[in-house]
Amino acid sequence: MFQTSVRSGLSIAAVAATVLLASCATPEPEPVAPPPPPPPPAVTLNEGVAEAASIYVTFIREVGSIQAGFPDAESIQAAIRRGAAYEPAQLSRGMIAYGSILALQSPEFVAGVRTFGVDPTQRRMMVERIIADPAYAATLPGADAAAGLIVQVIGKDSAALMTIANAVEEDAYTIQGRGDPRRRWASTHISNREDRLEGAKSLSAVQMLPSAEESARLFAAANSGAGLSLTAADAGPPYTPAVVNSLAIAALAALGAGGDDARANTEALVVESNSEFCLNMSKLMLFQCLAASRPSYEDIFCVGRHIMRDLATCTASNITPVPRVTPAPDTAVAGASGVSTPVAAGAAAASASAIQTASR
Repeated sequence: MFQTSVRSGLSIAAVAATVLLASCATPEPEPVAPPPPPPPPAVTLNEGVAEAASIYVTFIREVGSIQAGFPDAESIQAAIRRGAAYEPAQLSRGMIAYGSILALQSPEFVAGVRTFGVDPTQRRMMVERIIADPAYAATLPGADAAAGLIVQVIGKDSAALMTIANAVEEDAYTIQGRGDPRRRWASTHISNREDRLEGAKSLSAVQMLPSAEESARLFAAANSGAGLSLTAADAGPPYTPAVVNSLAIAALAALGAGGDDARANTEALVVESNSEFCLNMSKLMLFQCLAASRPSYEDIFCVGRHIMRDLATCTASNITPVPRVTPAPDTAVAGASGVSTPVAAGAAAASASAIQTASR
């Protein structure tokens, strides 16, 4: 009996000790969820792209101030100097750079691209793929919204230039066909024809400088995605090579891969041979037109046809997927008066020869 009681007491004590130890034991820690992946790098576009874009924006604004109804011969020469003051490659590259900044104003495109940048490995693969094949950027979510902004804004530039071209050319036809008592000077032969031609050629070779103010505005807009007050618009594929390159630059920037350390990539993407060829041909046509021109009204024609109209044509061909054309030679063209301009016939053969030479 005594032994049984002792055993019972010991059993109770053992249970109590076990309970006490269990109450003092450290509980198993709850499993800790892994930290969320870091957000993708901030949208980053280098200042070089903004500077290139500012060259396009400021030149288009400047040349857009040319208007028909020149009051004297000097005003025509001033228009020639203003309109010839662009280097074709720089203007082409500036247009594509500007397109990339316009694309970055699309929240749909930026957000769509950045979904692929959350995982660092995937982000790196995306960057490499865009660099290897810029057209891939045009397949990313929101590309139609970004392309829509490019087409809309640059399309307005082209339309404005074409409106001026029509008015300036019609002015030349009017003076030639019916005369204008108030502008008899326009039928007088130009005395310094060689000088103005050489001046236009010299201006065409001068490197264009970016506008500090415009560069700062575009740089801020590119990296913030705001500030240009654009209206949303969509444009579906197919896209021109220029639009594709603009989208590729914008996609790299949205992935945080368009900063100063990526200048080599962005500088390669602003180059587009078709765009540069069109503007180079426009300059050749302008030079041929000026070489054949005699009276001032023929210089007016050169301004309308090979500055305003050709700029409008080359700009439009950068955003519109149509068969690529070069600025048309000055074959005989009749205006409202039904009279062909002598400068057209005079420059036609030389222009055609220039096209054949440049195309080889």
